[in-house]
Order: sequence, then C-alpha cells, then structure tokens
Amino acid sequence: MTFASRHCGRQGSERQIRSTSRLSFLDRVISLLSSSAALRRAIRLNKRSRTAPAFMLFARAAGAGIPEAEYRVGRCYLEGSGVPVSVTESVRWLARAAAQDHVEAQWLLAALHVHGAGASGNRHDIAGESAVASLFSAEMALEPDFVVAEKWARRAAEHGSADGQAVLAYIMTSGPESMRNLEEAHGWYQRAAQAGCPQGALGYAQSLARSVEDEEGRRKIVENLRLAAQAGLAPAIHLLGVMTERGVGTERDAAAAAELYRQAAAKGNRSGQASWGRAQMLGLGVQPNPAEGESWLRRAALAGDPDAAALVGDLYAKCGSLPPNYAEAAIWFRRAAEAGHHIAARALGLLYLTGAGVARDPKEAAKWLRIAADGGDPQAGVDLANLLLWGIGVGQIEDLDKARHWLEQAAAAGNLVAAFNYGVCLAQGAGVERDERQAVRYLRCAADGVANARYWYGRMLVDGRGVEANAEAGRAWIARAAAVGIADAEAALAEMMVNGRGGPRDHVAATALFEKAAGKGHVGAMFALGMLSGGGYDVPTDRAIAQHWFRAAAERGHAEAQKMLGRYLARGLAGERDSEAARLWLGRTVAQGLADAELDLASIGPVLPTQPSERVRHPTSSHSHAAPNISNWNLPV
Repeated sequence: MTFASRHCGRQGSERQIRSTSRLSFLDRVISLLSSSAALRRAIRLNKRSRTAPAFMLFARAAGAGIPEAEYRVGRCYLEGSGVPVSVTESVRWLARAAAQDHVEAQWLLAALHVHGAGASGNRHDIAGESAVASLFSAEMALEPDFVVAEKWARRAAEHGSADGQAVLAYIMTSGPESMRNLEEAHGWYQRAAQAGCPQGALGYAQSLARSVEDEEGRRKIVENLRLAAQAGLAPAIHLLGVMTERGVGTERDAAAAAELYRQAAAKGNRSGQASWGRAQMLGLGVQPNPAEGESWLRRAALAGDPDAAALVGDLYAKCGSLPPNYAEAAIWFRRAAEAGHHIAARALGLLYLTGAGVARDPKEAAKWLRIAADGGDPQAGVDLANLLLWGIGVGQIEDLDKARHWLEQAAAAGNLVAAFNYGVCLAQGAGVERDERQAVRYLRCAADGVANARYWYGRMLVDGRGVEANAEAGRAWIARAAAVGIADAEAALAEMMVNGRGGPRDHVAATALFEKAAGKGHVGAMFALGMLSGGGYDVPTDRAIAQHWFRAAAERGHAEAQKMLGRYLARGLAGERDSEAARLWLGRTVAQGLADAELDLASIGPVLPTQPSERVRHPTSSHSHAAPNISNWNLPV
C-alpha cells in the first residue's frame, strides 16, 4: 500500500469516526460538567450497544486520568468497539490504567504482553504515553515480553484477580526456563480455579495431571476440565474428550468423547480437529465417515498439528484397498517430522531408505532416523544403528558407539530383530570388532522369532564359527528358514543336499529348492541349476536348460557363470557355436580375476562354419561327469 493510499484511508476512517460518534447535546453537557458523569454515561451507552458515542465519552473521562475510563478506552481499542482496532493504542491506555493499580487493566496488559503485544526485552514501566509511543509502531514485529507480563500479572494476582493469577501461573509454567516455577504456578492456578476463573480451572487441571496418581486426583482433573469446558474453552473441551475416551477420572464413553471432539473441532482447536477426524476415520463413538474424517485431519495438519499430519501420511502409505501413494505420504510425514513427531520422522527415514515416493537416499534416511531416535523412538535407534554399522550414512566414532548401544539395549529388551542385526554385525565385523562367539549368542536368541536369524545361526553351526561345528544341527536350522521362503536358506540347504553335508544327498529335492531361490533372484542358485542340468548329477541332463541358467547368472555378474557360458558358446555344447559371444563372456570373466578363463579365451580359434554332426561330437568336453566340488559354485553365505 502506498503512502497516498494509506493517508486517504486514514482520512476516510477519521471522517467515519467523526460522523458516527457525534455526541448528543445531553452527552456534551455531561462530559463538560463532570468526567465521572461522562464515564457513567458512557457505560450506559455501551450497554445499549451505542459504542461510538460511548467511546467518545470514555475518551473524555480517560483524558482526565480516571483509571476505569483509561481501562475502558484500552478495551475499546482492543475489541474495535466504537473505534478501529489498534493493539498499540490498547496497550498504551491499559498501561496508564495499570499504573494506577487498575487490576483488570493489569492482568489484561500482562496477557497482551504474553501474546506479543509488547516489545521484547523492554524492562521499564509501561506507564507514560511517551514511553509507550517509542515501543510500538505499525511496522514493528511484536514479540512476547515475559518480564513485563510477569510484573503486571503478579500485581493483579496479589490484588486478588483470578484472571491475573491464571496469567501469572501460565508464565511460570510456559514462560522462559529462568522464570518457571511449577510449584508456585500450581498454587496460583488453584486459587484462580477456586475463584471460578475458567482459564484457572484449565491450568489447574493440567498442573494436577503432572503429579496425581490416584483415582481421586484424576476425578479432580476431570472436574476442573468440565468447569473450563462449560465456559467454552476449546482446549478444555478437547482434553475432557481425551479423558472420557480413555475412561480416566470418569466413565469411559466413546460417543460422549466424540461429541466433545466435535465441539472442540468446531471452535477451531487443532487437537480437537485431529481427534474428531480420527474418530470419524475409525468409527470411534460415531458412524465411520472416512472422507469427512480425512478432511478434518487435513485441517488439523495444515494448522500445524503433527499427530494429524502423521495420520494423513499413514493414510496415503496404506491407502486401504487402493495402491499406496508414497509420494503424498512423504509430504505429510515430512510436515509432521519437522514439527517434532518422531514416529513420522522414522517413517520418512524408511521411505528414503527404500526409495518409496522419494529418491533413494541412505544419508537422508539416516538423518531422519537420527532425529526419531533422539526423540525417543527405540525402533528408529535400531534402524539407524543398522545403517551406521554397515557404513551407510554419516557417522562418527561416537555414533558407532551409540549404534552398538542402541542394538544391545534393544536386544536386551527382547527386540529379536535388533538381536539378529547385532549378531550379523558381530559375525561380519561390520562397525564392530568381529566376535563370533557373541554373534552366535545373539543369533541363537533371535532365531526363535526371526527367520533370517535361523539361516545365519545354521551357517555358523555348519561352519563352526564361534561354536563347535555341527553340520546336522546347522542343516536343521537352515531347513527351518528355507521352509518360510528365505532364498539364501533355500540355496544353502540345496547345496547341502547336493554334497550330502549334514544329511543325505537328494539332488532332485536340491533342484526344486534351487529353482525356488532362483525365482526370487538368487544368482548363486541360478548358477547351481546350470551345473546340475549340465550333467553328472542324479537329475536329467539338459544342456539347453543349463545354458539358460548360466546366461541368467552371467547377466547378473556371476563370474563362474560367465566362464561356463563362454565355454558352452565356444564349443556349441547346447547348440550352435558363437565364438564372438564366447570371447565376450570369457573376457568379462578374466576381467573379474578368474585366471583359468584366460586359457579358454586363448583356445578360441577363428570362426569357421560348423557342421551339424560337430554339434554333438564332444558333448561332455566342458566338464567331466564327476560331480564338481560344490564349494566352487560361489553360493553366498
């Protein structure tokens, strides 16, 4: 807005005030005869809603220094009663009245300073017009001034003002740390509540909630919340709903709680909106209405309620019968996490870890998991520990120490996933000093509830790592993991069935297990199927199938499979020869460091036409009928 437009607007407002606030002849006479009479006349006019002439008379009386008139003028400016709203002018007139020990002006002035209608850092009395004028301007960004607020609130409280007592208790409860005194605040809240102040009743209920442990105390909390709720205080209505929903200090009543949430939501209370939305989403005390419930949750979330934002994120992450919308979920989880919701921070971290709805970024995942862990989410600590110990994310030595502590603590508390992860770290020396004996202890503990732990514990038994070797027991544990579809376990059990380790040989059953693992993308199982189908085992020989599996594993980087595929193509073991392709695959094998592939590569001669009879002349030249050592199959541990 330009200066000219502001000037014109100010002139228009002044003309409007003059035209609507002309005093009658009687009012002018009264105001001239007596300031006190003017005040009394103004109060009568104000009660009849004749606010403009009432303000003029209030102003005449205030000009004479009457505290009640100064207070009334301050209220008029604050409420826009007969004059445009001006917080600056309101504070100026209230300060003049408060300086003359007008109790109502004192507590109201304190409340205004708490809400930012005062200059931060001001330490002198707000009493004179010149002093106030230097503190407030239209361009000044107002900030809370708890020091000034405390001064006026205490003066009002000590004069017996219940509202002043409530404001003073609020400052001692929620003001700067240096001004907090919960014990004294409790006493002031109690006095305000006993005097019938709704704000005092609300504060007293919240103060009681910090300490009471018996049913009588809980009933007293509900009693005070009900008094505040009856006065229309939205926070009290919401909190009374919470107590009613949970049956704390009162009878549990989901329908009554839902109605209280609805009332609080209608008053704009964001916590009430979140609770009302949740009630409608889940049908808690009301008929389910997911669309309306989501609408209320969104309102609360946009108003800054972190719980509501997290719930909206959950809705998009799960979506019921619809496919999840992780991109939208990430937006809401971020809003909640930035407001301090540690569960949402963990959810956002997991989205970054998996790349669901956002670009995969392990470092960003570690950042949000750290925030969640520092906020007290134990599972986030476990997730972050796993990342740090495996070298993912940014971590210092102290972070690794904390990660080990998180996993140990979680494992000791019965978190089997944490016990499994810590056991693997100990077994592999990932982020910690390798300790296979301790690894076995943690893996055995986790094996009762974590399928992957059964596989790992079984491998430790088979290999005798950290424990006396016991192939039979190890095979049994691996079989339990394979039975629930763990691909590594299926491949490991199949390997043991091929070589008869820890139990009988069964190549047919081994083939079926390898096929299951290969179907899940297990590259070692693909290579093993190629070997089994190539001949020399108790399953039908089929070189075409063998070449298919060698190619599948080779394309995924398996060096031995690349070598075998090169040999098959060079010698035409599954059909026509393809020397160029053979050179390509054998070259990749050599690049991976398999020295024996160099001889195969060097033996490939110039490309010549192949006669049909040559295709089967040397069907077994790639490897002997004797079963090769299964340990050379490169199946991952």
